[in-house]
Amino acid sequence: MAQPTYYAPTGGHPGQDQLLTDRAMFTDAYAVIPKGTMRDIVTSNLPFWEGTRLWVLSRPLSGFAETFSQYIMEVQPGGGSDHPETDAKAQGVLFVVEGEVTLTLGGTEHVLDTGGYAYIPSGSDWTLHNRAEKTARFHWVRKAYEAVPGLPVPDPIITNERDLSPVEMPGTEGRWSTTRFTDPQDLRHDMHVNIVNFEPGGVIPFAETHVMEHGLYVLEGKAVYRLNQDWVEVEAGDYMWLRAFCPQACYAGGPGRFRYLLYKDVNRHMPLTLSKR
Repeated sequence: MAQPTYYAPTGGHPGQDQLLTDRAMFTDAYAVIPKGTMRDIVTSNLPFWEGTRLWVLSRPLSGFAETFSQYIMEVQPGGGSDHPETDAKAQGVLFVVEGEVTLTLGGTEHVLDTGGYAYIPSGSDWTLHNRAEKTARFHWVRKAYEAVPGLPVPDPIITNERDLSPVEMPGTEGRWSTTRFTDPQDLRHDMHVNIVNFEPGGVIPFAETHVMEHGLYVLEGKAVYRLNQDWVEVEAGDYMWLRAFCPQACYAGGPGRFRYLLYKDVNRHMPLTLSKR
């Protein structure tokens, strides 16, 4: 597979001559965070990270999406962390959209370039540094692991999108496919982070309405996306954040492919109390 190109924010600040009108919205069922909102003024920093800033795309909110957080990390050359994760219960997925980082996991070094993917089990000993000459940007999805007696913790996964073949959705002649980084039948995993691919004209032909929460970051292209009762135009760099049972569908209008990085929670019983997972 040829090396894809993904959208990554660079920050900056709009001029005083710019209009205020934008596509950003936050509703009871979904949020849309357009790429134009990812400016310098809304970046954050993290403890124990050097030469690094981040955009927080989502975080658990009571009454909304409650299972995960998602960041876009921006690490300057020489930056990184020897103590990146401060929550021992948190598992993580890293997906590199620009540049190159060196992940040391369990004492073994892995260089992740653009398209690189890493699944990091909860409780892992890991570090991450940018030893290259250019700025690196990657997504970091975090979720508290829901252990099940009798099921071991998942193994680490290190791969790259270009080494995987998308799985076509039935009856779509390849217009709609999913690049899967984990085996959907592996019940050790309680979250999946995949890439969903649409060729021009491809559609989700019904309003998906289901229990999984979603984070959808548009890597490439543009489309019209159905969110609850609204049709919303989205393009590369936009982020959609969906609570459970928010109806969703999609029409990829072209002219090129429409692709997004997708988070969803899977493979666990529904909690029967109001306490946190």
